[in-house]
Amino acid sequence: MSISKIWVLAESADSKPTSITLELLTFARGLNATVEAVGFGDSSESIVSELGNYGASTFNVVTDVNDSLPGVPVASAIANAVNSGNGPDLLLIGATYDGRDIAARLSAKLNLPVLTNVTGLESSGDDLIAHHSIFGGTQIAKAKFTTDSTPQIFVIRAKTFGAEPAGGGAASVNQLTAGDLGATNGAKIIARHVEERTGPKLDEADIVVSGGRGLSDKANYSMIEELAKLLKGAPGASRAIVDAGWVPYAYQVGQTGKTVKPTVYLACGISGATQHLVGMKNAKNIIAINKDPEAPIFSVADLGIVGDTQKILPKLIEELKARA
Repeated sequence: MSISKIWVLAESADSKPTSITLELLTFARGLNATVEAVGFGDSSESIVSELGNYGASTFNVVTDVNDSLPGVPVASAIANAVNSGNGPDLLLIGATYDGRDIAARLSAKLNLPVLTNVTGLESSGDDLIAHHSIFGGTQIAKAKFTTDSTPQIFVIRAKTFGAEPAGGGAASVNQLTAGDLGATNGAKIIARHVEERTGPKLDEADIVVSGGRGLSDKANYSMIEELAKLLKGAPGASRAIVDAGWVPYAYQVGQTGKTVKPTVYLACGISGATQHLVGMKNAKNIIAINKDPEAPIFSVADLGIVGDTQKILPKLIEELKARA
């Protein structure tokens, strides 16, 4: 299928596009097609400037979302654009809560298939081949659309691509309307709760310090948080200690948590189950601390330290404080 126009779902937070939005725009620029963003709510100068800087010529924004969940109005507006002949050939959506909701509703409205949980995309002639991580990340399945119906819809996991600015000017703004939504738009947002944190977001941090069962006790996780703060990074966790209730789910790194791709990933007391490795193995530098010399985490580590985290971390924290 020939691709002439690509839309990227643009989500924003704190008056700027999310990192996954910028990652998808960067990939879309390489497909030699017109790249536009489609989103909802905020179309402020800071948003359109950053979208343009990463390659979007236009920001198609759905303004009549109000207090609704965005899935219903945004899917309806995109479907209207497609049915009127003004839609894209390819739609790239981040695997976020809102992104998955929009993709599902749009699929139902247009009677089109969706390829989800994509961890890689490659061009093969006129086709895009999606990569899907299976069996705990040990194997990659490949899939493609076998119909010429458009748009082709891909739902893509964070950190699949890098984000690189293109240096373009601000995107122009084009308003999309959702039309009559009837009873489907009955749910309303009555409150928003943002989890408190200090330092960078886990999936955007340049340095991530994660802890696992090797910490032995919930109280010892404070060393992970202190070390992350000293390194100006973000604290993370394995699923084991999230399930044990030591830390919130938002800290979890892995197949069922967040995918991270920092410059440095420090794994403390994490054995390295394949489900965890899927979420962090593409870090540029991996440092592992574990008292088991046969721990799987050492198979992906650039630097491995065999030892007890409860003895090593206090010394490391002490040294960093002395240098500060």
